[in-house]
Amino acid sequence: MLELRHVGYETDDNKKEILHDINLTVQDRFVAITGPNGGGKSTLAKVIAGIYQPTAGQILLDGQDITHLSITERANLGISYAFQQPVRFKGLQVKDLLNLAAGKNTSVNDACSYLSEVGLCARDYIDREVNASLSGGELKRIEIAMVLARGTKLSIFDEPEAGIDLWSFQNLIRVFEKMYEQTKGNILIISHQERILNIADTIVVIKDGHVEKIGPRAEILPALLGSADATSAACSVLTDKVEGVSNK
Repeated sequence: MLELRHVGYETDDNKKEILHDINLTVQDRFVAITGPNGGGKSTLAKVIAGIYQPTAGQILLDGQDITHLSITERANLGISYAFQQPVRFKGLQVKDLLNLAAGKNTSVNDACSYLSEVGLCARDYIDREVNASLSGGELKRIEIAMVLARGTKLSIFDEPEAGIDLWSFQNLIRVFEKMYEQTKGNILIISHQERILNIADTIVVIKDGHVEKIGPRAEILPALLGSADATSAACSVLTDKVEGVSNK
């Protein structure tokens, strides 16, 4: 279980406050964090993973204070993090990354299994170098395969749907469900996508650096969809007005 108590974060350069008094407990199978762009969602994920150090508050993992631990120390305790834009590693092959993620030399069969889970043909990818020859979507899938290989107690995904438009959402959701079955750990997903929010046990809405809403999917999602429909309708009306002016 992950627990955040009054967590805050401000930038080093201009002391701009990005997160303010975040109180959050992650103990359900799937927890989705959503909200407007620029609201602090990705920053919060990086604070949890240890990429950024919080400037206020406390972070606990299974009761242990990890507030001031490095990203490596948190990874060793069982936290995985998948970037919104995966990093390229020139000189390393896909099988090298899978070995690093698993913490051992994975067998060819295991490597093939991880890659197959994310819709990649292992024969075509296992010896590929992780460089500019791979598309963003391919890198995203390889990164998800790495998280599968790690099998940690807390897996954080920052907009996992980005760049995988050629791979069905249903397969992505199936990967998350299988991951939970294998690890019984918690999965924290940053996403705007309704189909991903729809599998969450709990939805957290982050806006302007603080938790605006939190609750079970059945309670939070209808309100979010209602807001989205209202925004879409307003944009449609505005478009019609603009077109009407331009046609006169």
